[in-house]
Amino acid sequence: MTTITTRTVEYPADNLTMIGYLALPAGAERRPAVLIGPEGTGLSDVERRRADALAELGYVALAFDLHGGRYVEDPEEMLARCMPLLADPDRMRGIGHAALNVLRAEPRADPDRTAAVGYGTGGAVALELGRDGVDLRAIGTVNALTTGRPGEAARIRCPVWAGVGSEDPIMPPAQREAFTAEMQAAGVDWRLVVYGGALHAFHHPPVDHTVRPGVGYHPRHAQRAWRDIVALLAECLPVTD
Repeated sequence: MTTITTRTVEYPADNLTMIGYLALPAGAERRPAVLIGPEGTGLSDVERRRADALAELGYVALAFDLHGGRYVEDPEEMLARCMPLLADPDRMRGIGHAALNVLRAEPRADPDRTAAVGYGTGGAVALELGRDGVDLRAIGTVNALTTGRPGEAARIRCPVWAGVGSEDPIMPPAQREAFTAEMQAAGVDWRLVVYGGALHAFHHPPVDHTVRPGVGYHPRHAQRAWRDIVALLAECLPVTD
């Protein structure tokens, strides 16, 4: 296994002091870089492990924060913070840009070769970076079929991959259709994968606190979605020695 280096990084965003998690591959040369956005509950060991996995593949990876170093277990508290955030594209973009600036400032990261991957609210942030015209090589999201302000998807400059569970009540068929219509109308190179039988947050292992109805882990599809994201990065942001 490749030796990686990890550390936390503090940076300001959304009037908070965010605490992200940076994972660096072995070596000293510059590498392509990936931003990783968490579910609405916030940065957890799930995203940290994904950052580690991407570093082992040769990427510089930053898992960013949403709540100023907090993991919000209570569903009502999480919704009280995330719903206004999801309704405010400029706030989402501010959170995304702050994290992306940290990632691109890392000496090991190639600032011209970056991608954004996100889950739930973190995926919505990744999409808003695309709608803001940020130069990304790829955007990958799970459980984040959000639509943006009219016409702004035309600013997306890279392929977009999206995954969703077929039984996800939070991302129902009507929302899938609105998202794909937006991407198609904007001329985006998009893909949508619907994982049969999966609920919302199907990629996230079980937690020991209360979750929203319609949330559930699907281990096979979780592995498949991760492989699909890695394949997206290999296609659009290959690691070259």
